[in-house]
Amino acid sequence: SSCVVSHRFGLGVPVILRNSEETESSTKVLKKRMRQVKNPFGLEIPHPATASVTKGITLTPDCLEDCILTCYWGCSVQKLHEALQKHVYCFRIKTPQALEDALYSEYLYRQQYFIKKNDKEEKYCQLPEDAQVVDFGPVPRSRYPLVALLTLADEEDREIYDIISMVAVIHVPDESYRLSCRILYQYLLLTQGQYHDLKQLFMSANSTAPSSSDTSPGERSTDRSLLEKAGLAEDEPELHEENSKDCVVCQNGPVNWVLLPCRHACLCDGCVKYFQQCPMCRQFVQESFPLCSKKEQDEDESTRI
Repeated sequence: SSCVVSHRFGLGVPVILRNSEETESSTKVLKKRMRQVKNPFGLEIPHPATASVTKGITLTPDCLEDCILTCYWGCSVQKLHEALQKHVYCFRIKTPQALEDALYSEYLYRQQYFIKKNDKEEKYCQLPEDAQVVDFGPVPRSRYPLVALLTLADEEDREIYDIISMVAVIHVPDESYRLSCRILYQYLLLTQGQYHDLKQLFMSANSTAPSSSDTSPGERSTDRSLLEKAGLAEDEPELHEENSKDCVVCQNGPVNWVLLPCRHACLCDGCVKYFQQCPMCRQFVQESFPLCSKKEQDEDESTRI
């Protein structure tokens, strides 16, 4: 599908001009430097299809240290985002009490669990019947159905890690809003007062994203339109699944480059320099970063040998 134009220079030699995707990019795409940080927190929803406001939700924490999981049902949207700003400017949210103070206790119900290091036991969260909450009303909403906070249990651990807590905003379906259960946002809160918005990468191969494995295509398109109505949908293409984690262009080198802003991880070290547009979604690439350095790749190769 390359665009071929025949043009004659001087001695009558035809010159073939290819499109920018197949020649080394003349406009430099900015290469971001990766900064590796150790994230002690992990959180998954193992059974999204069975979760609801009335039936509750199961969460699986996976933490590198002893942690506290605190779940806030019906947390004020405005107060949560104000709390994140307070983390930046005033005081650090490194304990559940710090978040509750920053929220001015603007939530309906709280549950808390102690999570042992590397314990992946499922935790069940549910609103009590006497709370008499069966849905959170039409969108746009003033309250998130569920906000999960993971904090380090031991003060000594808080001195070691750059990341001191993680806030996950979770949609739980109800009668008013049946969008399937999912983590909408994840924020990693840092010791120095910054926070990072954790986003999923779109791998070109062997994707295990819950949206593709736990829901049918019809449900996915319904979910997407619901997300768009709520203003939560990003312009994200469908995930493509392949049989191997090879570059989508040459099908030979291992995928190593993530393209921004689309977040597709689909190109190898050899092909990345030829592309100004993502080969999967055609979005222009503003920046890119490698999943691992050349040195790490060489070390990995020598380990396998």
